[in-house]
Amino acid sequence: MPNAENWQGDVLRDLRGATPQGTPQQGPQGPAGQPQGAPAGPGFPTQSAPAPDAGYGYPPVQHPGHQAAPADQYQQAEQYRAQQYQQQEQHRAQQAQQYQAQQGQQAQQAQQAQQYQADQYQAQQYQAQQAQAQAQHAQPYQGQQPQAAYTPSTSAHRTPDSRPVVDKSLVTAGRKPRHGQSFASRATRAVRRTVSSSAAKEVAEITRVAEVLQQPVTTGRQIAVTSIRGGAGKTTVAALLGTTYAHYRQDPVLVVEADPALGSLPLRLGAESLRWTIGDFADIVEPQMSLLDITGYLVQLPGNAWLLPGSQGQIGAMLGSRAYEGVMVSLRRYFGVTVVDCETLPAEVARVALSAAQARILTAPATLEGVTSTYSVLQWMQGLPKHVIAGTVVVLTELVPHPGLDLAEAAEKLKSTGASVQVLPYDRHLAAGGLIRTELLAHSTREAATRLAADVFQLSQKRH
Repeated sequence: MPNAENWQGDVLRDLRGATPQGTPQQGPQGPAGQPQGAPAGPGFPTQSAPAPDAGYGYPPVQHPGHQAAPADQYQQAEQYRAQQYQQQEQHRAQQAQQYQAQQGQQAQQAQQAQQYQADQYQAQQYQAQQAQAQAQHAQPYQGQQPQAAYTPSTSAHRTPDSRPVVDKSLVTAGRKPRHGQSFASRATRAVRRTVSSSAAKEVAEITRVAEVLQQPVTTGRQIAVTSIRGGAGKTTVAALLGTTYAHYRQDPVLVVEADPALGSLPLRLGAESLRWTIGDFADIVEPQMSLLDITGYLVQLPGNAWLLPGSQGQIGAMLGSRAYEGVMVSLRRYFGVTVVDCETLPAEVARVALSAAQARILTAPATLEGVTSTYSVLQWMQGLPKHVIAGTVVVLTELVPHPGLDLAEAAEKLKSTGASVQVLPYDRHLAAGGLIRTELLAHSTREAATRLAADVFQLSQKRH
């Protein structure tokens, strides 16, 4: 039976769910000291055992009005604190994400602002450069203030007046330009191309010539065109070459008229007015000039071509060899190809141009007199350095439809000196003079001019 003195301690331990150490666990006893749930003995009915209390391996039973044990309160407090900590951590994580998003948005806005400022600065710089370029192109030299890129000479230069190439009273005197080939000849050629297989060969030849003419250059190529007498087609050949190079090439092409004796090159190329000549330009050109400065003194032609005339159509214009050399040396680095229409031989400037150029063209009329004189000049050129005769092409120009000369035999005679020979056939459009319109040239003339331009350009690329 339980100890009467310690029964209160036992009750408290039962309420706390603990068993005193060293005390054997006993089930609850009924009256007379018998355990509950055991048979009452003979003659007594069996009673059901009540639910065990806490402290015997069972969870505590909550009764109405019964307060939770201190262990349960501690466990609930720990769970509450854990939930509060978890919520705080989630709140901190959300705040960190929002902060990072704000920082990224601010950085993106700052980058956009910097890019906008850079774009505005570039736009302002481009507008300033365009305005400066237009001003320089409109007035290439009017005593402007010194600039960082180019400082013009302080010495005063006279600005020449612009003069028309053809007097207005003579403009109406010219007739309507004719086609270089008659209608019957063009119709016959069209029929032949239709029934034959020559079209494919023509396309292949055109492709080959175009590839040659479009080859890049490391330094500007200068091609000098001259003759031994006037009326040999020198200016016509120079104009055809300049037009062909401007059509096929992407870099700037320059045509120079180094013949101040009333040359017709501006008229053949379609220039309307002239101001600066090669003599004037020789007094102005400086090494610091840019291409934009240079083109302000030139005459712009159709395509990517420019013209530097030799005179304004006035008698008495002079050009010395030293001035010519200074101009050509200064212009060589700005243009991929330069075609020079020289004076007739044996003028001093013509001889200087022939020796300084990378390729030379000697035009001669397809007559007996023209071939004889040209052969004498080629013999004289054989006494010069070898590259001079090796880089020379003789062009026999047909001035009439049917020249009384065996061109094949004449060409073989001239080739024996080491020079190349080509023939420019008769063309009604070229024979009429005036502006050269390539769409009115005969087909044979266009082929001959393009082939000549390609061959001469190849010679200028070689090292003889």
